[in-house]
Amino acid sequence: MKANKPSLILFFLALLFTIIFDWTEQDFLSIYAKAIVLPAIFIYFLISSEFKIKKTESLIFLFCFIGQVFDLMDIEISEIGAVISFLIVYALIMKLFLLEHERIKLKKKDILPISIVIIFIVYLLISVLSIKFDNTKEFDYIYIIYGIILSYISYFSFVSYITKGTFITLLMSLMAVSYIFSDIFYIFNEYFSHSVVLVLIRDITQILAYYFMVEYFLEKTKMHKRALYNN
Repeated sequence: MKANKPSLILFFLALLFTIIFDWTEQDFLSIYAKAIVLPAIFIYFLISSEFKIKKTESLIFLFCFIGQVFDLMDIEISEIGAVISFLIVYALIMKLFLLEHERIKLKKKDILPISIVIIFIVYLLISVLSIKFDNTKEFDYIYIIYGIILSYISYFSFVSYITKGTFITLLMSLMAVSYIFSDIFYIFNEYFSHSVVLVLIRDITQILAYYFMVEYFLEKTKMHKRALYNN
């Protein structure tokens, strides 16, 4: 067994138990299962990357951890604390997209699917923000910035996959989709009546977002190594 496999197995076991405890509405046990997720995937990343981690990636993991702690604590400032933490995470991911990927080159055949993507993202952004603002007016500007940055990440990921169709752009798109649904169902859980299905979708997508994010980091490193070797 490879050295990174036990931590990955632990990660998916934590996901499995999160699903079981969410479904049976054992919230206390679900908190413990979700608490294992991020450390497990972080260890998997460290071993897989041979304990080499860049500053930006370190900060992303740090603020993911802080955001998750706020979420699990469920105190008065949990919501805004988690939002600010993941706002920083998304800003750092956007920085990676801007600095470490080539500019997107569009072709005529890409115009229609990209237009659909843009309409879809704008529709989601407006719809979700309207739900949020109908319920509270606190920290409106933070949620607007949060939505814009996540929309950019989604746009860049989806358009990159449409124009390039590579494995890394697939991972970027899966990560973006997971974060989108995680955030949407987080808001649904906050402002609609309690539903096991909503909780399940929120937790599953959030956990899968961590997995796809780590796989994206690892694939990005492999691509850079191949590029250096070819040069």
